[in-house]
Amino acid sequence: MDETAYALGASRALWELVDRRATLTPGRPVLLQEDRILTFGGLRDRAERVAAGLYAMGVRPGTVVAWQLPTRIETVLLTVALARLGAVQSPVIPFYRDRETGFALRESKAAFFGVPGEWRGFDHTAMARRLGARGVFEAYASLPDGDPAVLPAPPSSGTEVRWIYWTSGTTSDPKGVLHTDRSLIAGGSCLAHALHLTADDVGSIAFPFAHIGGPDYLVMLLLYGFPAVLFEQFALPGALAEYRRHGVTTAGGSTAFYAMFLAEQRKRPGEKLIPTLRLLAGGGAPKPPELHHAVVREMGCTLTHGYGMTEVPMITMGSPDDTPENLAGTEGRPPAGMEIRIVDGEIRLRGEAVCQGYLGASESPFDAEGFLRTGDLGHVTDSGHLVLTGRLKDVIIRKGENISAKEIENLLHTHPAVGDAAVIGLPDTERGERVCAVVERSPGTEDPTLEDVCAHLRTAGLAVHKLPEQLEVVDALPRNEALRKVLKYRLRERYG
Repeated sequence: MDETAYALGASRALWELVDRRATLTPGRPVLLQEDRILTFGGLRDRAERVAAGLYAMGVRPGTVVAWQLPTRIETVLLTVALARLGAVQSPVIPFYRDRETGFALRESKAAFFGVPGEWRGFDHTAMARRLGARGVFEAYASLPDGDPAVLPAPPSSGTEVRWIYWTSGTTSDPKGVLHTDRSLIAGGSCLAHALHLTADDVGSIAFPFAHIGGPDYLVMLLLYGFPAVLFEQFALPGALAEYRRHGVTTAGGSTAFYAMFLAEQRKRPGEKLIPTLRLLAGGGAPKPPELHHAVVREMGCTLTHGYGMTEVPMITMGSPDDTPENLAGTEGRPPAGMEIRIVDGEIRLRGEAVCQGYLGASESPFDAEGFLRTGDLGHVTDSGHLVLTGRLKDVIIRKGENISAKEIENLLHTHPAVGDAAVIGLPDTERGERVCAVVERSPGTEDPTLEDVCAHLRTAGLAVHKLPEQLEVVDALPRNEALRKVLKYRLRERYG
C-alpha cells in the first residue's frame, strides 16, 4: 500500500476517509454509471446535502435506517450521507422479499426504510407498506436534499456499531452482523493491500452494493483514488460495452462472475474480451482450480481469489505476485493484523476487520481468547496461504450468498408430495455451489417435479436466489442407525 493510502487507512470514521480523499483529489472521478460521473469532491459535497435532507426528516446520530436499493450512484450517496450523520445503517439485498426483509426490519427496529419504488417488476414500496415499515422513502432517482449548515459535527470515532449486515448463516432466520466504521475500513484496506492497485486503475462494482463487499470496495476507491463503474443490472454480453468504454482494468465479484466472463471469452477466441482488463478478483464462493487455470489461459489476465464472510469482509486474498499454484489452490494470505488460528480443523479469526458479534445474540460467536469461530475448516500452508477444506456449518454458498438448507427444508415439508427432505450444496463451476433438494415422496403421491417444487417455494415466500436448481426424488433418505439423522455426506457423494 502506498504512503498516501496508508495514511488514509488510519481514518477513524468512514466520513473522515471520504473528506480526506475529497480534499486530496476533489476533481478525480470516483463513480461512473452510464453517462454519469461523480468526483470525489462531488461525493463529499452531495452527500452532505443528502445528509441535511435526512436530518430534516428526523434522522439523527444513532438512528437506525434500513435501505434496500440497487447498485446506483444514489445508493452510494445515501450510504455516505448516513455515515456523515453517524446513523446506524441496515442494508438489505435488493432481491430479498417479504420473509427476509420483514425479519431485518423487525430485528433492527429500523425507524426509516429507503426503497427504490418499483424496480425490475417488483414494487418495493408496496412491500414496505405491507410489512408495516416505518419512515418509508424512495431513494432511486432522487434523494433528500438540504442545507449542510444544519448538520451536527461529523462522527469523531469509528468504533461504535453503525452497520447491521444480514446473513442467513446456519439457521432459517437471517443474522444481523454488527460492524463499525473501523472494521469496514480495515476490510477494505486488506483488499487494497493484496491487489496492489494504483490511482491509474479503473474498477467495477457489478454485485449488489448492499452486500458487505460494497463498503469494502468503496474504501478501496477512497484509499487509492481511482474510480469504479457501477452496474445496476449485470448481464453479459450486455455489460461489455461499459467495461470497454470506461477502460476497466480490474473486474470480478465471485466465482459466478469468472465463469460468465470465461463463457463470453470462448465465444470470441483470439479477441480479448475487455482489452484493458488485467485482473479479475473476488471471493465469497468456492473457486475450482480448473476454472482459475482456464480464465488465466483464455482471458489473458491474472485471477486472484479471496476468503471473506459477512462477519469478516476480508480475511485472506490472493495477490498478483503469488505463484500460479497458490493462486489456483489457496485463498491467499491474511494481511498484517489478521490473526488466523486453526482449532480442531476450524478456522478462527481475530483482528480489526472482525465484526462485533450478532444483533440480539444469546451466545457469543467468540471463543475465550476473542477469536471468531467461523465454522469453516481449513489449514495454513508453510508459505502462510490458507486452504479451505470444508464447512462445519450446513450452509450453501451460491454466487457469494449464504443460503440456509434448513429454511428450504422447512418449506419443502409443507409440500403435499414431500414426505421428508434434505437440501445440500453441490460443486458448480458457475455458481460456486448449486442448491440440490433431495426428497422422499409421500405415500400415494406422484413424484414432484422441479418446476412444481419451485412454484411451491415461491408461493411460500422463498427468495428466488434460494430456489433449488436440482431435484432428486428417492424412496428413502440415508440415515444413521442411532438417531436416524439424515446422512448428508452420502447425498453429496451420490449426486456431486
